[in-house]
Amino acid sequence: MAHWKLLLRRLVRQIWFRITLFCLGGFAAAFAALLLQPYIPEDIAISVGADSVGNILGILAASMLTVTTFSLTTMVSAFASASSNLTPRATQLLMEDTTAQNALATFLGAFLYSIVGIVALSTGTYGSTGRLVLLAVTILVIIFIVVTLLRWISRLTKLGTVRETIEQLEEATSSALSRWCRHPHLRAAPRLDWIRMARAVYPAEIGYVQNIDVEKLASIVESRDVLIDVDVLPGAFVEPTRPIAYVDEEMSDEDIDRVRRAFLIGGRRTYEQDPRFGLIALGEVASRALSPAINDPGTAIDVINAGVRILALYGGRSAEEEDIAFPKVRMPALSTADMMEDFFVPIARDGAGLVEVGIKLQKALQSLSRLSPEVFGRLAEEYSDDALRRAARSLDEDRDLERVRRHAPTHPPEQIAPKSVAYPGSQAR
Repeated sequence: MAHWKLLLRRLVRQIWFRITLFCLGGFAAAFAALLLQPYIPEDIAISVGADSVGNILGILAASMLTVTTFSLTTMVSAFASASSNLTPRATQLLMEDTTAQNALATFLGAFLYSIVGIVALSTGTYGSTGRLVLLAVTILVIIFIVVTLLRWISRLTKLGTVRETIEQLEEATSSALSRWCRHPHLRAAPRLDWIRMARAVYPAEIGYVQNIDVEKLASIVESRDVLIDVDVLPGAFVEPTRPIAYVDEEMSDEDIDRVRRAFLIGGRRTYEQDPRFGLIALGEVASRALSPAINDPGTAIDVINAGVRILALYGGRSAEEEDIAFPKVRMPALSTADMMEDFFVPIARDGAGLVEVGIKLQKALQSLSRLSPEVFGRLAEEYSDDALRRAARSLDEDRDLERVRRHAPTHPPEQIAPKSVAYPGSQAR
């Protein structure tokens, strides 16, 4: 994705952007009455009673200021709750919630519209026909506020809750992973064979790779018989000694600088091109839920379910021929092992002493192994074995270990097997 497109998408998702648009709309609505008043017959304005608009605007201004303050307080509380009880990485998604942003923008825009209308009325800017137009616009604004308020009330019941946050993380991660499945190498050529070229390109900044503009890289070598080997993926932490790409020795310093600028580096990871970041955040939610202070295995089980749905997208990706638009740029593939490690290892570590979490973890690995044996089969066995070893050291009862063991994709080595016979029952979570 081009950097400007990514930055534009981020700009649109900023809360101040929507608030600014709605505020400008409020100003435009107030001044529209001035432009339309010459076209309204004065006798109609007198019969309708347009003089009441001043009182309505006063009520609207007072109520919108109160509602805006309350909404801001609620949002800050939700952000703090999600950060402390789930993971700080989820706050980034909560702040980009469109319903919350539209609500704040509507309330603040209506407040400014009311203030502008009251000031204009106080200065005698509007005649009787202008007041009628202002009354009609005010009625439309009130209808819009009511609809927004109803949506906002419904959203407040879920904002910052555990289930809602998990769903938002799952949606963001699924979207990023779906884009990777459509273009596994960002429309560049796969790096099937590793040929380290003579010259390495190093970043000038320290931080995370947030975006790679493959189209810009392709334009650098479009008319040459050379390749660019990208050595990092979005989400990688880089610094001036870590190569981000390898190029031909004959490439000029100016082109090297252009290659460097094709990598957008920032201080934190983002969700747009980095599906691993979403899996890490979900794993953190499960780990926090499994901590002794919270002790909520049900949330960890919900996270495991979400992880299975996300990874199933990657396992079920189309086997059609890849669309390679930039064959002179070569890109490494997203690592299945890294994704599974990001997600399953924290849960296996922190949930090793809980039989219900252990059973669900083994069922999840078994499901992935069945859904896509060629992608997850061997890895599912490895992480199943790792989780069973952790459970063997943490579970006090041999029967509990056997319950977990019975749901593994394959049976682990003999030294992991409990000393007692298998218990006939099993938990169904």
